[in-house]
Amino acid sequence: MSGFVEKPEPIQVPGLVHLHTGKVRDLYQNEAGDLVMVASDRLSAYDWVLPTEIPDKGRILTQLSLWWFDLLADLVPNHVLSTDVPEGAPADWAGRTLVCRSLRMIPVECVARGYLTGSGLAEYNESRTVCGLALPEGLVDGSELPGPIFTPATKAEVGEHDENVSYEEVARRIGAETAAQLRQVTLAVYGRARDIARDRGIILADTKFEFGFDGETLVLADEVLTPDSSRFWPAGQWQPGRAQPSYDKQFVRDWLTSAESGWERTSEQPPPPLPERIVAATREKYTEAYERLTGMRWS
Repeated sequence: MSGFVEKPEPIQVPGLVHLHTGKVRDLYQNEAGDLVMVASDRLSAYDWVLPTEIPDKGRILTQLSLWWFDLLADLVPNHVLSTDVPEGAPADWAGRTLVCRSLRMIPVECVARGYLTGSGLAEYNESRTVCGLALPEGLVDGSELPGPIFTPATKAEVGEHDENVSYEEVARRIGAETAAQLRQVTLAVYGRARDIARDRGIILADTKFEFGFDGETLVLADEVLTPDSSRFWPAGQWQPGRAQPSYDKQFVRDWLTSAESGWERTSEQPPPPLPERIVAATREKYTEAYERLTGMRWS
């Protein structure tokens, strides 16, 4: 079992039609046909959307995405039309709402990896490959790869795992020309972001993007280069051969798998609420990532 511990009821706003409740974002459509994305403070871990929220998380993700979109605009257009809160929407939507153009989304998670960890490490330990790409011997958790690689995945429903697939499988599903375009743009955006993060003392280990088409134009969508969609590591603490400190929800994962939580990950029981200290530590990590990357104070 997995999914929502407590699935929220969609908020009714005049002029908006609710389309989807995702792990983190709620999606609406306005009368002009544009999409309205609202980033909640929900948090997911181990395929569950947890019952405890992280204050400000949705705003941090939204504002960080907007910062990145601006820096990447010369590489690829993005889907943002405005940040205006629709009339009649709750005041809490301020700072967490994006009005976006409606795209023909590509059903592929476009993952770029510059370092070996996570599901890539698990596959490497079995076969010395990641998504079918052969890698050198001797790599360990946290090793920098010889060069960034494109390791796509299929996009899963809430409560299910994304599944890593080969580039050839992506080309078969969506066409060779589109697959080549996705790979080229994904690696270009990753390279730009990796260099920006590195200048700020942060390693961008890996990240995932989503793209869609506006007519024939490839457009960057959803969130981009946030702690929810990326692994950010403090460069000064990088040490291959172990799990790296990170700017994300690792505090939550560690607590959920600890004896203190009392939760068995392999059981069919939903995870318990988070203690206040875990909520505070997780919020601090999201805030620190925003401030170190942008150079601006979170307020």
